[in-house]
Amino acid sequence: MRRMLAIVVCKLLRFAGKLLGRGSSLPGQFALKVCPDVLGRVKLPPHIIAVTGSNGKTSTVEMIAAILAADGRQVVYNKEGSNQIEGVATLILSHCTLGGKMKGDVLLLESDERYARYTFRWFHPTHFVITNLYRDQLTRNGHPQWVYESIRPAIHPEETLVLNADDPLVACFARGHDSEKVKWFGLEECPVSTKEHHGVYDDGLRCPVCGGRMEYSCYHYAHIGHYRCTVCGHQRPKPDFAVTGLDLAQGRLTINGETRIDLAFRSIYNVYNILAAWSVCALCGVAPAVMAGVINNYLLKNGRMVTFTLGGHKGTLLTSKHENSVAYDTNLAYIQGQDQPCEVMVIVDAVSRKYFTGETSWLWDIDFDRLACPHVRRVWLCGRYVNDLALRFDYSQVPQGKLTLQPDIAAAAEELKNEGDLPLYVVTCFSDRDKLLNLTQRD
Repeated sequence: MRRMLAIVVCKLLRFAGKLLGRGSSLPGQFALKVCPDVLGRVKLPPHIIAVTGSNGKTSTVEMIAAILAADGRQVVYNKEGSNQIEGVATLILSHCTLGGKMKGDVLLLESDERYARYTFRWFHPTHFVITNLYRDQLTRNGHPQWVYESIRPAIHPEETLVLNADDPLVACFARGHDSEKVKWFGLEECPVSTKEHHGVYDDGLRCPVCGGRMEYSCYHYAHIGHYRCTVCGHQRPKPDFAVTGLDLAQGRLTINGETRIDLAFRSIYNVYNILAAWSVCALCGVAPAVMAGVINNYLLKNGRMVTFTLGGHKGTLLTSKHENSVAYDTNLAYIQGQDQPCEVMVIVDAVSRKYFTGETSWLWDIDFDRLACPHVRRVWLCGRYVNDLALRFDYSQVPQGKLTLQPDIAAAAEELKNEGDLPLYVVTCFSDRDKLLNLTQRD
C-alpha cells in the first residue's frame, strides 16, 4: 500500500507541477517520505544506464537517448537534468503503473556525482558511465579525490563500468572490479595532443593510487591523456572504444578506425561526450550505422552551445560551468583555435544557480592567457563580479588595452549592438546565459 500511495502522490504532484511549469524534484521528495524504499520496490526496465562525472553528463545522456530512440527503444530519462535522488524518484515513479512496473525499455539517468550513492542504494545500473573528474564547485565538491570517494559506494560488482581511460582518477574505479565488466573509451594521440601540459595547475602531476610522479606521453587537455606512474605502474588502459583519428579543424573524427563522424561542434569535450555515448550504446547492442546516423553532425538541444545575432554580430554562446576551470579552458581553447577576428565576452553575474556564494577563487585556475591571441580584438568583462574578473585579467597576458569593463550586461549588449560586426563569443554559465540571450535574436 505504501508503494502505491507513493506512486499516486508522485503522479498527482507531477501533474500539478507541469501545470505550474515546475516540480521535477518535489514529487519525488514527497513520495520518498511516504515510502523511503520505494525505488527498491518497483520493477525497472532490463537496461538501466547511469552517467556521472564532473562534466559532460547532460550532453552524453542526450546523445545516448537519441541513439537508443533511433534504434527503436523506448527510453525514459531525466531531460530536465534533475539528477539527485528526489528528481530520479520523480522520473521513475511518474512512469510507473500503480502496480509498480515502470514503462519503457531503457531507464537512462544523469546522476549527480555527489549523490549517486544515495540514488543507487535501492537499485543498481546495468551500465555505469563515468566521464571525468575535475576541480568543480570548490565550496560544494572540495577536491576531485573527495568526489571519487563519494562515487565509490554507488558502484556494485554486477555493473558494467564504462570508464574514461584517459583520466587517471576515473581509471581507479576499475581497481577491484571484475575486469570483464570494465569497458574503456579514450582518444589516441592526434593533432590536438601535446607533449607538454598546458594550464594554470596540473592535477596529473601525481599518481592518484600511490602519489608517485606521473609521466605523460601526450596530453589531450588538462590532465586527460596517456599517463603512467613511475612508481606503482598505474597507467592508461587500452580502450575498447577509441577515437583513432581526429581533425578538429576539419570537424572530423574516426571511431575504432572504421566509422567517420562529422562534428557540428568542434570541441574536444564534444569528442569525449560522443565517444562515451557511442561506447555504452554499442554495449547495449546498437549497430555502428545507427549510432553514426544519429551522431553525425549532431547538434545538442540542451543549450550548451547557442548561436544568436546581436546587431551586426553573429554570436556563439559557449556554456562554461562557473567554478569549473576545465570547462572554461576547453571553451577558451575553442575560441583560441578560430582563424578569424572576433570579440569575446566573459560574464560572471551569479556564481551558482542553487547556492548563494561570492567565492571567486576559481577564476585564478582558468587559463585566460588563451585569449592573448591576435584574432581576439576585444574582451568584454561583464556582470556583478566584473572587478574580480578585471583583477584576474590584470595577471594574464591579455593586453589591458583590449579589455572593456561593463558590469551591466544589458548596457554591454547595447554597446555591442551599435558598433562593429565581428563574430562574438560569449563565455558564461547557465546561471547567467539568459541575461544576455534574452537581449538577442536566437538563431
